[in-house]
Formats: sequence, C-alpha cells, structure tokens
Amino acid sequence: MKPVILDVDTGLDDACALLLAARHPELDLKAVTCVGGNVGLDEVVVNTLTVLDAAGRGDVPVARGAALPLLQPVRAAPHVHGKDGLGDLDWPKSSRTPDPRHAVELLRDVLLEAADSGELITLIPLAPMTNIALLLRTYPQAARGLREIVFMGGAAGIGNATASAEFNIWTDPEAAAVVLAACGELGVPVTMYGLDVFYNVPITLAEAGALGGSTSADLARQLIERRSELYRAEAATIGDGGAVCAVIDPDGLTTREFPLRVELSGSWSRGRTIVDTRGWTGDLSSDPHGSTPAVVKVATAVDGRRYADLWLATVR
Repeated sequence: MKPVILDVDTGLDDACALLLAARHPELDLKAVTCVGGNVGLDEVVVNTLTVLDAAGRGDVPVARGAALPLLQPVRAAPHVHGKDGLGDLDWPKSSRTPDPRHAVELLRDVLLEAADSGELITLIPLAPMTNIALLLRTYPQAARGLREIVFMGGAAGIGNATASAEFNIWTDPEAAAVVLAACGELGVPVTMYGLDVFYNVPITLAEAGALGGSTSADLARQLIERRSELYRAEAATIGDGGAVCAVIDPDGLTTREFPLRVELSGSWSRGRTIVDTRGWTGDLSSDPHGSTPAVVKVATAVDGRRYADLWLATVR
C-alpha cells in the first residue's frame, strides 16, 4: 500500500479525489488537511468529513488549516462548486469534529512518524498550497517523511481562474512559490498535475448513472451529475481525482521535467506557472533571472480512459 495525505479545499472535484483515495485498496490514507479555497474553511471541513463518512472512512483524521492565503483574501468558486462546495446536493452533513491539531501540526506529526519508520508518504495537495508552505518553512525537518509531492495546480499554457492562471495557484501564488523553493532546497520530488491534463478524464452521465449500491457510489454518481449540470454537458471530469489516479497508476500519465516558477506580479499573469521549456544553454545561462528553485515533472498527457475506468471501478 502507498501511504498518502490529501490537502483539500473540498469542492466537487476534491470530493471525487477523496472518494478514490479513501476506497482504493492500494492507498493508505493517513490524514486529510483542509484549507480555504473553493469555499470557506468551515465548509471545507464539513464537506471533507461528509465525504469520508460516505466512503466509510471515519477513521481518517481531518484537520483545519489556513483559512486565508498568505497575502490576499480567499476567493471562493460557488459558480463551479455551488454555495456549499458540494453542488448544493443537500447530502447529509457529517456530525463529526476534526482533529484538535492544526493542519500543519498534523502534517508534521504524521510525516515525522513516517520518517522514523521509513514508510515515506506521498503528499497530494489539491488546493491552494498555504498549508504546505507553512509546513515546509515552519517544520522543514518534516520533509524527511516525504516520498514526493504530486499537486493539482498550474498549467503549461492555459488558465481557468484567469486567462493565465489556474485557480489553486492563483488563489495563493506566494504559497506555491514557497513550496517549489522549499522542495528544491530540501530535495523533495514534485509532479505538477495541471490543467493540461485536468479536463481529460471525463465520466459520462451514462457511466455515472450506472453507479449505485453503496453510499459512496451514490455520492459519486451525484457528484458527476451535478458537475455535468453546472457545465451543461453530457460528461464531467473527475478533476482533482486524476492526481490521485496518477499516484495509484503513474504509467497512465506522461510527464517531462521542466524548471518551474510562479508569477507573483503582472496585471494579467499573476498566479501563472511559468514552465521553462528552453533547451539551449546559451539562453539559459544569459537569463538575468538565474536558475529556477525547482525542476518538476510536468504532466503533458494522460490516458483518460484508463484513469476514468480506475475511478469508476474504485467508487463502485
């Protein structure tokens, strides 16, 4: 089993990822940490506990993290996820309470335990990376427990929150820049599962309609149906769930290593991930910006059918 931690701002696609991570037999879901993003932090915590309850995983610790980005107000996305973040499905809310520790403290404790045991953990941030930035700068020793970070965010050349920037990075670009710099310094391998592949793992309404027979399958069906309704389409992507698929089945994802930066200014480009595809050393050596803090694996293609079948088989 692969030990994993998810960091989420639970909206509809985070819920797809949580169901997959909670129920797949090859993943050992150690913890889930919450951050403000798609909706406010209070709603994120309730949604996360609710999805884990539906998955039958009340044993997984869930912790509250940062309510706000490092330098700017939180920017919710009710037009994508509904007012409550779960598509206003009126699904029964969890009555459980989160772990008393702050998310950064829970991450520290679980990762240090992993470092001591030698069972290194894959961290999967599916949200603005505020919690992860705070962790790596406050407790850099916790990086000893990390096998890798596979994050959903960014893109090589497209955006959604703006024409340039993907939502998770745009919501807290300083945090993303801190995480990349820290990973470069601490030697943590990083994979970026961005918008270049994000939309390419669709579930059709017919496939969703065939899900049933358990609480988790019923929730999975409703998540796809509501996402299809919001986008007025006959299918919906599992979104963040694809990043979890990439951890379970990395052979379904094509990646290339590139230097990566985050744009922190610019009228039209704040939050953009700058993927440096240059190969000529002349340009690289004369660049006044110098070398980037991190070289990451950037997802360039995905076997969408393979990952869709993986998600369907698991949540079914």
